[in-house]
Amino acid sequence: MEFNHYSVLLGESVDALGVRPDGIYADGTLGGGGHSYEILSRGAGKLIGIDRDKDAIAAAGERLKEFGDRFISVNRNFCEIKDILAELGISGIDGAVLDLGVSSYQLDTAGRGFSYMHDAPLDMRMDRDQTLSAREVINEYTEDELTRIFYEYGEEKWSRRVAHFIAEKRKKKPVETTGELVEIIKAAIPQKARAEGGHPAKRVFQAVRIEVNGELKILENALRDFVEVLNPGGVLSVITFHSLEDRIVKQTFAELAKGCTCPKEFPVCVCGGKPRIRLLNRKPVLPSETELSENSRSKSAKLRTAVKL
Repeated sequence: MEFNHYSVLLGESVDALGVRPDGIYADGTLGGGGHSYEILSRGAGKLIGIDRDKDAIAAAGERLKEFGDRFISVNRNFCEIKDILAELGISGIDGAVLDLGVSSYQLDTAGRGFSYMHDAPLDMRMDRDQTLSAREVINEYTEDELTRIFYEYGEEKWSRRVAHFIAEKRKKKPVETTGELVEIIKAAIPQKARAEGGHPAKRVFQAVRIEVNGELKILENALRDFVEVLNPGGVLSVITFHSLEDRIVKQTFAELAKGCTCPKEFPVCVCGGKPRIRLLNRKPVLPSETELSENSRSKSAKLRTAVKL
């Protein structure tokens, strides 16, 4: 299958960068290469595209080959940005985009096991070389661990009941496919509750995907590292797709913009902390009505941007 991905908030996120002809930029979540293509089309001197999915690297390399050596692809996790730049001999970048969503390719390719709409082996790995997959999470984590993951990462109010149903089912045989997991979730969640808030498996699948890929564990430190490697005046654009991600981005940006960490009751600052960024939008930028009509998956997207001081 061709690696397709509708680049959400494409114009808004790239506009914020103010791309310069001699600038060096990073796309920390390369995906189908949409943001990278836009940045390079606007004349960026160099673009470093990072993705842990080898399919994304291959597809983006083909799509962006017209830009020659202005495009550099790196098959790594964006949380390694400092090491990546050091290995490339680059001291700083002038802007970066992080699109934290799952690509349309990953969702629509049944064999990847990301979607509750396709029956496939339980997988959900963005990096298919890693050991931990959704199968291990569902079959090997304790009932209490599953409850915690479903509640914390999926905000699933039936988390304990779903975890119990999974634990009972796997006593007979391992849960092997997304379809089996969907049926267990449907059985666990009362019929009246299933009629509310979209597909009943949505929150559990989100939670398992986040656990498999360590998405929230790396995010805060990755944001701080990206700010650290930005040159003064460089901009970081971050697109989130659920409240857990957005909360981390919002809080981390607010802390970096504040600088001072003294308790509120102190009459003057004694910590000496200085703001490291300035927020470019106090409230997140949301998709336009046009974008929503073209791509329903963009409805939960939020863009936050900040400039390095």
